[in-house]
Amino acid sequence: MIQKYTKRPVTIEAIQWDGHNTDEITTFCGPCCIVKNTYLIIQTLEGNHMAHIGNYIIKGIKGEFYPCKPDIFEKTYMKVQ
Repeated sequence: MIQKYTKRPVTIEAIQWDGHNTDEITTFCGPCCIVKNTYLIIQTLEGNHMAHIGNYIIKGIKGEFYPCKPDIFEKTYMKVQ
């Protein structure tokens, strides 16, 4: 039977890569972030994912990191006051 589910509210940490804050990104992610010229490689639990300028880097609930496109991020998360 098909059922409906709602995501549990979870507070995460994230930072948006603007192309100039690479040092801040690598401090946040540690060794799971590999810096290339115009993109980042984020080593996730599901393998390597590319992050482009404008993407958010999210720290998940298990301490894992992954990139998220800004339009998806803004539809999914609200800034905590």
